[in-house]
This record gives sequence, C-alpha cells and structure tokens, in this order.
Amino acid sequence: MARASYRNSDVDLMARMMRAEAEGEGKLGMLFVGNVIVNRLVANCLDFADLRTIPQVIFQVQGGNYSFEAVQKGSGFYQRARESERRLARQNLEYWRQHPAKYSLWYFNPYGPCPPTWYGQPRTGQFKNHCFYEPEAGTCASVYSG
Repeated sequence: MARASYRNSDVDLMARMMRAEAEGEGKLGMLFVGNVIVNRLVANCLDFADLRTIPQVIFQVQGGNYSFEAVQKGSGFYQRARESERRLARQNLEYWRQHPAKYSLWYFNPYGPCPPTWYGQPRTGQFKNHCFYEPEAGTCASVYSG
C-alpha cells in the first residue's frame, strides 16, 4: 500500500521539486527532499494540517512565502521532470523512508553548521548541505505512522 495516494501529475510535480531543491546532492539527496514532501502530506498536523494533495504541499504559502523556495526562485522547478526523477518520486510516494528525513517535516540549507533546533524542532541529521528536522516528540504522531 502506498504511503499516499497520487496521480501522474503529482509524480511530475514532486519530481520537479526534488530536482530543484537537491539535484546537486544526487539521487539520495532528492529522495530525502521527497521524503519531506510525503511526510508533510501525511502529517496533518502543525503547519501541515489540512494538506491533502501534492500540489497543496508544494504550493503551500506560510508567512507570505512559499514553503519551498524553489517555487519562487528555482528555474529548475519550472523545467519538465525527467524519468529518473519520476522514479525517485514514485519511490517516495510508495514506500521509501530513510534517516535523517524518515520523519522530517522540515529541511534547509544553512550555508554553515546545522543548528540543533529549527523553530523549536529537533535536528535529526544532515545530508550534504541540508539539515533535517522532525516534530518534537508528541506533537505530530501521524508523521510517525503515515
């Protein structure tokens, strides 16, 4: 059973975001970004309550800005998805989860050392330039089961 329901257009959108956010970090980096996207979809808590589709996750606006910087700044996001990226997106949607993004709802590239917390959420680890953060214990049980 898939982690989330999806359509082919969702796979393309997610693949484009994964490339735009982490192409320089290779397939594993893109999978980690995809993991966060799916986690936000299944979490239904905190900043991600009531998100029900991949487009809602990708185009979510928080504090006047898109949650994913690549939507407004990344020309890579507006290029067509490649089949290799679509395969990675399908992996995330179907089953793939791995530390440090296994339960993460946030990531960012600090251009320096990863802070131990980000907006009060604990760091789970780092992969290349991205730091990953998951919800504080007890604040979002659905991300651990979805």
